[in-house]
Amino acid sequence: MTRKVLLVDDDRAVREALGQTLDLAGLLPVLAGSYIEAKDHVSADFPGVILSDIRMPGKDGFALLDLARKVDPELPVILLTGEGDVPTAVRGMAGGAFDFLEKPCAPRDLLAVVEKALRTRALVLENRALRRELKRGDAAARMLVGQSPVSEALRDATRAAARSGADVLITGAPGAGNSKVAEVIHLLSAAAMRAFVKLPAATLMPDALEAAFARADGGTLYIDEVADLPQPAQFALLELLETKPATRLVAGTYRDLGAEVTRGTFHPDLYWKLDVMRVRVPSLAERPEDIPQLFRHYVQIACEQSSLPMPEITPELTARLMTQAWPGNARALMSEAMRFAMGVGAQEEDAGDNLGLAERMAIVERQLLSEALTRARGNATEAAAALKLPRKTFYDKLARHALRPEDFRT
Repeated sequence: MTRKVLLVDDDRAVREALGQTLDLAGLLPVLAGSYIEAKDHVSADFPGVILSDIRMPGKDGFALLDLARKVDPELPVILLTGEGDVPTAVRGMAGGAFDFLEKPCAPRDLLAVVEKALRTRALVLENRALRRELKRGDAAARMLVGQSPVSEALRDATRAAARSGADVLITGAPGAGNSKVAEVIHLLSAAAMRAFVKLPAATLMPDALEAAFARADGGTLYIDEVADLPQPAQFALLELLETKPATRLVAGTYRDLGAEVTRGTFHPDLYWKLDVMRVRVPSLAERPEDIPQLFRHYVQIACEQSSLPMPEITPELTARLMTQAWPGNARALMSEAMRFAMGVGAQEEDAGDNLGLAERMAIVERQLLSEALTRARGNATEAAAALKLPRKTFYDKLARHALRPEDFRT
């Protein structure tokens, strides 16, 4: 329950008196005599509110308000001001303070404002928890495996596409998982209980395309590698999109459709019709830190399907998988996992395949950099400070591992 109150006042007598008032009301006061003492308690998940005096030596209540706004704009800050200093408090309200109280204030007035702020904070934290739970339980979380910022961005883009209701163009390298993303979009959409029809573009002619729309009927039609769609079917598809809008079209491709339009092999009107909402599926090379989780996931699926015991996945094997090139992306990794589950493939390696110390250290370094950027939400300065690295050294290491801070911003 949200009952904490971070109480900040440099006057010890006032601090203890207010703390006692809060304590007697069943609240949990956390007392601090300065900005320096208070700042370490300020976090995005702080289960309470801040009650701070404005005028303090060194950094004052406004500095604490600014810090709270940067860490969490929805963290309520109540400012305490001396008699006759109301204009200063009004400035605090303009700066995002929840409310202000003039000292000395009656316990009843103090508790009324604090309780209101606590109710607001409780609602914010409850809504955040519900959103996290929904994300963990939805189709994107279940089917699009990976903990990297790149994977999280893919899940967010998939959810946004599902909510939009528009036709969707999915782009991604061969084997990246375009069809799976299409299925997730369908499962997250309002048409989730209706049909999901998946067909390869190369085989579709106008009559087959019309039959596919009839089968989907208010659901989702996924056309795989839409660049291969024969020209007669391209004209038919344009007409069907106009006459049967209830069926949603999701198209996938690993080719550059814009270039296909320039070459004259793809209808420009159909291209612009499809390119309203685009979702790009990243390759494994863009998210190597997801490879261990993906591999384990695929091995578990293979073992369950074949009633096989789950084999041990050693750190050495994981490290080797992360340094391999995967031109076939997730599909190739899945095939490797299936062979491993059956006792062949990934577990068989020559002595010459063993990674040396330098390669293993590079993998560890990349993981540490990624974790630091994730915790700092893409703030390179904070991530470098957390790793105790000079900024130039930090950026040099990011360049070496092809990491970009902006990919970790949420």
